Amino acid sequence: MSIQIGDRLPAGQFQVMGKEGPQTIEVESFFSDKKVVMFALPGAFTPTCSASHVPGFVVHFDALKEKGVDEVVCLSVNDVFVMHAWGEAQNAEHLVMAADGMAEFTLSMGLELDLSAAKFGVRSCRYAMLVDNGIVTQLWLEAPGEFKVSSAEYVLSQL
Repeated sequence: MSIQIGDRLPAGQFQVMGKEGPQTIEVESFFSDKKVVMFALPGAFTPTCSASHVPGFVVHFDALKEKGVDEVVCLSVNDVFVMHAWGEAQNAEHLVMAADGMAEFTLSMGLELDLSAAKFGVRSCRYAMLVDNGIVTQLWLEAPGEFKVSSAEYVLSQL
């Protein structure tokens, strides 16, 4: 069963690129005492993710902040080096480009997508969520192959 509205995010970690190299971030401390929009997608440098999903959050970052969002996190089952390079290529310096390299955090939320048949392995479903002090207050989970309710534009319209 996947995470639901009202649930606390599970304990876990993700990685980001810091000034000194890869940094491990504890989920509980990162999401504590702040409002965060986290969106996830199947993979860095993939067509929909690169052409629409990340660019929408880059463009609408300031509008999200005006709605009281403290952080915007892009989560993907990729390594920290790929997420960092993708963030640079997308001009996403204001977003937290979070790597869930082994899909552990994604699996703990029950939001995995098995793309083994396409030789991609386990990835993340496409979704967005609003997390307030570690609690999921809104969740926009896409149907397979869709890109509608997890877009920055849709999320912004719901805040």
